[in-house]
Amino acid sequence: MSTLALTVILAFVLDKLFAEPKRFHPLVGFGNYVSRIESWLNQGESRTLKGVLAVIIAILPWLLISVVLTALIAESSLLNVIVSAVVLYLAVGWQSLLQHAQQIVGPLKTGNLEQARTYVSWIVSRDTDTLDDTQVAKAATESVLENGADAIFAAVFCFCLMGIPGVVLYRCSNTLDAMWGYKNERFLSFGWAAARLDDVLNYIPARLTALSYALMGNTKQALDCWQRKGHIGKSPNAGPVMASGAGALNVSLGGAASYHNRIEQKPVLGPEEDENTRASADSITHACDLVNKTLVMWIVVIMVMSWGISVACS
Repeated sequence: MSTLALTVILAFVLDKLFAEPKRFHPLVGFGNYVSRIESWLNQGESRTLKGVLAVIIAILPWLLISVVLTALIAESSLLNVIVSAVVLYLAVGWQSLLQHAQQIVGPLKTGNLEQARTYVSWIVSRDTDTLDDTQVAKAATESVLENGADAIFAAVFCFCLMGIPGVVLYRCSNTLDAMWGYKNERFLSFGWAAARLDDVLNYIPARLTALSYALMGNTKQALDCWQRKGHIGKSPNAGPVMASGAGALNVSLGGAASYHNRIEQKPVLGPEEDENTRASADSITHACDLVNKTLVMWIVVIMVMSWGISVACS
């Protein structure tokens, strides 16, 4: 087995065993660090330029550290695998995503809508106080599909392409987008650079994820939904992922959603809603299953491609 494949597998074994660290997670520290940067720079004039500077200050030190770390472990294959696996493990959110999603399933099935709303509010940015059971299931299913791309597959792609520096760059950029990428008065100009960098880094991984969802589900319908509806949404990357995922699962997603007490009409992703395609607790479970099957496929592909490259180079 190649070093790359072994590293990826070990990272997900660590995630399966330990899930997200409850204390001292590096991303929590990074979040505190960039919050101070934002408080310092996000004021006065020229906020777009200050946002560019903020992104550089936020990411560059950690990127340089990752480059130095890569050089230090390069001579030892064992150390390279272990350290790289730990870094990738800290950058992905596989078990955390599944656990948060499955928390919503139980209350939905037992009719505890208030608890389901509370749990879904932990993983979505929309207003959840007035959601009915279908809307809760829809929000959770969308979150699983989109975060599968962001929190798992994009991180793996960047790691395979650029090693530790690649996954550090991606995870820092994605975190900045989550914190600064809002289209409101505070962040519209300042967060522009963070949002655009995340769009660029996610462009190819999002489409690979959309293709993977299609291959692991209802392929024909997923590809059709991706082609017809993947470009309609505001996000250039979330649209293809969720449209393909909705088609793969045969579930209707999108539609009206409330953000900060303002209704936004999102495009319908997937098939039109009827009694057979309406989102439910089962849709959330099926979305988790789709993410798991896609992860297995990615690991197999990485193993095969790594073997093929090693044979070609030998």
